Amino acid sequence: MASQAKPFVLKYYKMETVIPKSKEAFLSLLQADLRTQWRNRRSVVMSLLVPLIILISWKGLIPVFGGAFVFSISLTIGLASIGLMGYAISVARDRDKGIFQRLRVTPMPSSFIMISRLSVQLGMIALLTIAVFIIGYQIDKISLTPLGYILTFITAFLGGALYLGFGQMIVGLIKNSETVNSGTRLVYIAFIMLGMFGELSKNIQFKTIVHWSPFGTVKTILAAAMQPAAWNNDATFALLATIGYALIFSFLGIKWFRWNSAGS
Repeated sequence: MASQAKPFVLKYYKMETVIPKSKEAFLSLLQADLRTQWRNRRSVVMSLLVPLIILISWKGLIPVFGGAFVFSISLTIGLASIGLMGYAISVARDRDKGIFQRLRVTPMPSSFIMISRLSVQLGMIALLTIAVFIIGYQIDKISLTPLGYILTFITAFLGGALYLGFGQMIVGLIKNSETVNSGTRLVYIAFIMLGMFGELSKNIQFKTIVHWSPFGTVKTILAAAMQPAAWNNDATFALLATIGYALIFSFLGIKWFRWNSAGS
């Protein structure tokens, strides 16, 4: 009896592409950005070193102008360093290397790329603020009330948002990384000069300009936050101006930003 032939069955195997979840993708990107920040720890040290040097060297001015004045100047210069020397230069460099273009071809939303970068910089702002508090207390013997510490943290993040937006605007306006590098250094030096001599100037008109500049508004709200009882209408208007500057800079920075140096 002839054996019955078995039918030939062609099986198809479905290949599935595993797409990582948004949360997992964001955490991976954030870890990569943190590692990159650690490798560039020289810039981290410089961002912390300059304001701390100013804080220590201006110790003699504390009896004259008060601890909040010296604190706020140092912290404002540090925030400018993070937004300009840290964030803007790193974004311009990575864009020039094509890192953003490679990240954009992944399934990850483009917004995650910038949110991850900004999260790292917010961590830097927190680190800077804590370092200023510690050195100010240990060296200059400056202490704040619990409410003063909390409000200073809040205003530091608002001031940091202004400078991060400013850095984003510079990167959006200037496509060449070398030009961004040199340009942000010049702007940063200008901010230091404003901080060290603007408030001490006897020229009323120049002092008013400095007071309502991005540097002056951040410095004003930081100084007022350190002494909550001294918060007045001037500090409130400075707070509104700081928020306005941050929104304008961020809007222009996002509008002008291109994901590669060629602007395509």
